[in-house]
Amino acid sequence: MDVSDLFNLPEQKIGAKAGRLLISEPFMQDPYFKRSVVLLTEHNANGSFGLILNKPIPMYLNEAIENAPVFDSKLALGGPVQKETLHYLHLLGHRIPNSTQVMDGVYWGGDFETIKELIATGELNPSNIRLFVGYSGWAEGQLDSEMESKSWIIARAEKELLFSTHPEKLWSSILEKMGSPYDYMVKLPEDPRLN
Repeated sequence: MDVSDLFNLPEQKIGAKAGRLLISEPFMQDPYFKRSVVLLTEHNANGSFGLILNKPIPMYLNEAIENAPVFDSKLALGGPVQKETLHYLHLLGHRIPNSTQVMDGVYWGGDFETIKELIATGELNPSNIRLFVGYSGWAEGQLDSEMESKSWIIARAEKELLFSTHPEKLWSSILEKMGSPYDYMVKLPEDPRLN
């Protein structure tokens, strides 16, 4: 089903690039991406890399990684690829060496030893870092094809929304903020047969 036919959605005025959000269409049934919000950290001719922002899991950093400090923030599932890897978004910029800026004030990755030190000293807290296991990846041209089939809505990311909104409400919060006709999608059942 092409969701744009249901709502006569306008053509996307912004394109995919690092620092943009991918918002899944409301009827997507993929168990990883159903009603998901993905922050793209890379998007180029070779492929795309992103992290699902709204799939928390009941596990903490010290439970997932040996010798990691106790940190009062649950991990999230960043995507179905390499779920044994750890990724993070943070607001500390280049205080964490080897970080990559993905949008104004939001950084991805960096030196994990520095992360552990900043957690141990209390300089890093759940309001300025998000931790993920696994990531979302697309091969060359794959994401472009999915966007052409209207599986994703592209939106600008806002730092405050990424770090302050409860993950369970992120998908609906962004669509509501985008206004008509996107806000109507929030009211749709996850399975169109139940409508």
